[in-house]
Amino acid sequence: MRALLQRVLEAKVVVEGEITGEIQHGILVFLGIGKEDTLEKGQKLIDKILKYRFFDDEQGKMGWNVAQAGGGLLLVSQFTLMAQTQKGLRPDFGPAMPPAEAKALYEQLVEYAQSQFDHVQTGIFAADMKVHLINDGPVTFQLEIK
Repeated sequence: MRALLQRVLEAKVVVEGEITGEIQHGILVFLGIGKEDTLEKGQKLIDKILKYRFFDDEQGKMGWNVAQAGGGLLLVSQFTLMAQTQKGLRPDFGPAMPPAEAKALYEQLVEYAQSQFDHVQTGIFAADMKVHLINDGPVTFQLEIK
């Protein structure tokens, strides 16, 4: 399971002209789910994201997590994160979990995130999403749970 985290000043997901999820200051998370991923792995990843310190504290150092910074969390499913790109000129999506299984796991992870943190918004799984964001920094990290 892979997550691309972006510290944002604001972010939103639009599907067919409607906003499905929106946060102000916080973390935009693009989440890729692989064939071998489980709910337990996903919960570990969500826990790490919520505890990950990449917001400035009083000393201007990356010492605060999203809750300490008073931010929100926007979770967006993105199977393309699981692509193998080392060979050739076309991505290989073989490592990604099949859509029906991935959707069920993604929905469980959203529920888990909402049980752990009050300010969680989402995109819509497998929809044609338009993601708008203002990256803060820019600050971007990739986390992976194997």
